[in-house]
Amino acid sequence: MGRGVFISFEGGDGVGKTTQVELLTNWLEDQGVSVRRTREPGATALGAQLRSLLLGTASENAQRTQITAKAEALLFAADRAQHVNELINPALAAGQVVVTDRYIDSSVAYQGAARCLGATEVRDLSLWATDKLLPDLTLLLDADPQLAAKRVHTRSGQADAIEAEGLQFQYRLREQFHRLAEQESTRIKIIDASVEIEQIAAQVRALVSELLKERGIIDA
Repeated sequence: MGRGVFISFEGGDGVGKTTQVELLTNWLEDQGVSVRRTREPGATALGAQLRSLLLGTASENAQRTQITAKAEALLFAADRAQHVNELINPALAAGQVVVTDRYIDSSVAYQGAARCLGATEVRDLSLWATDKLLPDLTLLLDADPQLAAKRVHTRSGQADAIEAEGLQFQYRLREQFHRLAEQESTRIKIIDASVEIEQIAAQVRALVSELLKERGIIDA
């Protein structure tokens, strides 16, 4: 059995990543593809504890405001190291298609650019933590932060600690994500996430189908 395929979804808060991960996973299963759906942070037992610490609302976690930018970057890298070792690499070795809601590019955008720690430094940290594992395809869902903010506000429950950062933070994120897409245009594909859910899903399926046909996972 050959190595599986690694697909990541990226983008700012409220662009619809989680919905599209679910839709893609369901579609792949309908095609008879063995899929492992996952997310960052929080996919492992260790990650679940780190997720609560990193993303908990102020009412859930009073310690959240005490985390420095560098500590935050290191905690995300710790989550990612465990995630790759415990879940992603074994799934790829088993020939599965791994679909993750966020990965390295989120850290580069959030901690590297928006937190001003340096995109190169944060990327190098994540590459060290993951033994340089990068996705075969990254789907960057892109929408104006004002539209995305409206979507966040219409969801049930409180925004998490990072979602609550504000529009200026989200615009910095979007700028960095666009920069990453320019630098790695073969891997990172921008998808218009301002349209209806099914239109986004169609864009996603087209790109994923092309890759999986190339790898012989689905019929051409």
